[in-house]
Amino acid sequence: MNGPADPIPVLLYHAVMEDPPDWIAEFTVTPRRFREHLDAVVDSGRTAVPVSALAARGAGSGAVSLPGRPVVLTFDDGFADLPGPTAEALAARALPATAYLTTGAVTPGRSSLLPPAPMMTLAQAPALEQHGIEVGAHTVTHPQLDTLPPRLVRRELRESKLVLEGVLGHAVDHLAYPHGYSSRAVRRVARDVGYVSAVAVRHALSSPVGDTFRIARLIVRRSHTAADVAAWMAGRGARPAPGRDSPATVGWRLYRRARTAVRGVEFAG
Repeated sequence: MNGPADPIPVLLYHAVMEDPPDWIAEFTVTPRRFREHLDAVVDSGRTAVPVSALAARGAGSGAVSLPGRPVVLTFDDGFADLPGPTAEALAARALPATAYLTTGAVTPGRSSLLPPAPMMTLAQAPALEQHGIEVGAHTVTHPQLDTLPPRLVRRELRESKLVLEGVLGHAVDHLAYPHGYSSRAVRRVARDVGYVSAVAVRHALSSPVGDTFRIARLIVRRSHTAADVAAWMAGRGARPAPGRDSPATVGWRLYRRARTAVRGVEFAG
């Protein structure tokens, strides 16, 4: 049996659709496979919680107590399926989740670095909450934050937060870094702007007592089956997230910064 300090699977989904655009296809699952994934979560006996519960526990707050075997389901960007069949599949199984919206991609008349795809609209954000999906921010334009100067990082994080708070009518406290990319400087700005947690990617199991601004997630690809999800629920098939960035991660960040200096801000897909 898993204890309260055991690693926690935090799953990262993007689109759930039959015929996705090529650029997001690798990170898209079909509705049928998605339902199979959710059934594997339910069958595992784990209890789904939103990111806010995990963040509160990681921050040492006594206000929220995690169940013995938690799991967190997250969704990035805000694809069109999210407020409809995806939310309904979650609600039918009483599974709460957290969705991080790229405000420039879901707001009519605005733009982002994301290539074209069917997206939900900002006006549908309250409907997510009605289905038990917590809403967080995923910046305005989806840049690689760790390649930007601090003033632009602040603008991306602050504006997306304010836009979502305006439509939801309450504080938006949780952030997802685009592409999972962050740095100490980015994390410092996120705290200063007023977020209380932020999720990365790292394709690893998350620590319940780790840094609440570097929550690790397992990225779900189209090849992942219900058996893969069941293995993650059992704590197999992925390592616990390391405490520090590896030399390879640091080197990749330096390369991307140099590329941005030459090419300008661009989508990293």
